[in-house]
Amino acid sequence: MSRRHAAEKREVLPDAKFGDRILTKFMNNLMIDGKKSAAEKIVYNALDRVEDKIKRAPIEVFHEALENIKPSVEVRSRRVGGATYQVPVEVRPERREALAIRWLIKASRARNENTMEERLAGELLDAVNSRGSAVKKREDTHKMADANKAFSHYRW
Repeated sequence: MSRRHAAEKREVLPDAKFGDRILTKFMNNLMIDGKKSAAEKIVYNALDRVEDKIKRAPIEVFHEALENIKPSVEVRSRRVGGATYQVPVEVRPERREALAIRWLIKASRARNENTMEERLAGELLDAVNSRGSAVKKREDTHKMADANKAFSHYRW
């Protein structure tokens, strides 16, 4: 990590079908071994499945699902005089988005449907309805922050 200056943020291009930057970030995170076309196919087919299930605009459903997964607070370790405290801190908007994307992909991969398209579509539907592994992860993070509220004065 450079001490001189922070790395500049790269701007991602909007995706081909919906023209959405967050969806592109999602596909880039889903991508394995640089196979972007495979990731695009998985995401677009999953969004088509979601649209068939709940007759709404798929991109709108995707954003609503992400909104239900985004954490507002998390705990960070802080060392004070030989003891380590879990200090609750607010999450920056970019990190909220990144965590939500990561949790959604991890939860989708952990599901036991046959194809990744089905898993992703199922997890998106669950997230829209505020259930599923990704939403549970957010709830657990919030509970942990709430439980450690006593240490919030150690914020830096």
